Amino acid sequence: MSIITTDQQKIVIGLGKTGYSVVAFFVKKGISVVVMDTREEPPFAEAVRQNYPQVKMLLGGLDESVLCAAGQIVLSPGLPMTTPEIQAAINNKVEVVGDIQIFSNYAKSLVVAITGSNAKSTVTTLVGEMAKDAGLKVAIGGNLGTPALDLLEDDVELYVMELSSFQLETTPSLMASVATVLNVSPDHLDRYDSYLHYHQAKHKIYNGCKSVVVNRDDALSAPMIKSGVPHVSFGLGKPDLNQFGILEQDTDTYLAKFNQPLLNVNELKIKGSHNRSNALSALALGEAVGLNMESMLNTLKDFPGLEHRCQWVGDHAGVEYFNDSKGTNVGASVAAMEGLGPEVQGEIVLMAGGVGKGADFSFMQKAVSQYVKTLVLYGEDKNLLAQSLEGNAEILLAESFQDAFQLATSNAKNGDAVLLSPACASFDMFNSFEHRGEAFKLLVEAL
Repeated sequence: MSIITTDQQKIVIGLGKTGYSVVAFFVKKGISVVVMDTREEPPFAEAVRQNYPQVKMLLGGLDESVLCAAGQIVLSPGLPMTTPEIQAAINNKVEVVGDIQIFSNYAKSLVVAITGSNAKSTVTTLVGEMAKDAGLKVAIGGNLGTPALDLLEDDVELYVMELSSFQLETTPSLMASVATVLNVSPDHLDRYDSYLHYHQAKHKIYNGCKSVVVNRDDALSAPMIKSGVPHVSFGLGKPDLNQFGILEQDTDTYLAKFNQPLLNVNELKIKGSHNRSNALSALALGEAVGLNMESMLNTLKDFPGLEHRCQWVGDHAGVEYFNDSKGTNVGASVAAMEGLGPEVQGEIVLMAGGVGKGADFSFMQKAVSQYVKTLVLYGEDKNLLAQSLEGNAEILLAESFQDAFQLATSNAKNGDAVLLSPACASFDMFNSFEHRGEAFKLLVEAL
């Protein structure tokens, strides 16, 4: 197929869910667009043929000459900026952005922007539910659920956006009403050439923001931006003026702002210190965009948590089972251990393993040593996990996921907890983290 490009031609690279949303948006706006994908038949190719037959597609590779002649490239998050053909276009002064930047250019209402190595889906959902309780027309999406451009409507009053580092790479100027990096721990080091570059990608969320929410317990969340931008912080210690934190009064523990108790932590359905931190971050973000405190606290009392995120599955013979299959990196697993560990009567039997994505598993040593009696390891990188965590707990190597579950169950005693928190991606054995979590739940149900 011959394609003649102009300096006004927009090229969408990647025809997954995000790429398709960009195509649909541009067509609706009357903007000429060409699609490219390295795959011969990407997931939404047939949908483009059926719904947008006027859109030309170049499939099975990236045509550097076409890219270098484009007016703008809209790059899907699955393809890195370092791709040689993309770099050639950048060197030829072609603008490369992602769907989030296009969204930012068109969004007319307040935007809450949330990223972090862990907990971003929980916090995004919480803030969205708080806004609904307050009676606002709210749209929730980005990296969670609905693509950003599918959310754009004139009557939306508030956008709550979960954003990944991959999306932020191509977002030079988000201009959010309030932005936060919840936490930073090693992840996706198979894509980034250093931890620093991963950290820098996360921090693009602060570009042009009107206010900032910072995690006091994670120094890497603090932005390096001009001092005039309003800052609010949250953390698990006692809060100072205009801060959110934890207050101890008599024998009770409260979520609080400065010296004002807001909610007894016993009223939270989501358990663990990490979820207290999530609740506090949601309060800070909601306050920044004017949500009333009553609605926010009502939401916190009713919120059951998200599936596959330290989700209580059941108990058997005095052992509790928790599904944290979404724990696909080291930081998430550490948070799960530190959150559940103090609340478990006995000790944790941890199931971990899968595709490590170049992670340094030694970051788990302290939490494992403190809360875990037995590590049951499985999957592609089980030996790397074993080498990194040797001496911190008993280690058992499993031949399969089912074998790992059986080993975990047989080594858990009354009062213990079996925790699936893999610290790894699932793609060596499962279709997704959801698939892995459902497999775990089925095994628990069969006990």
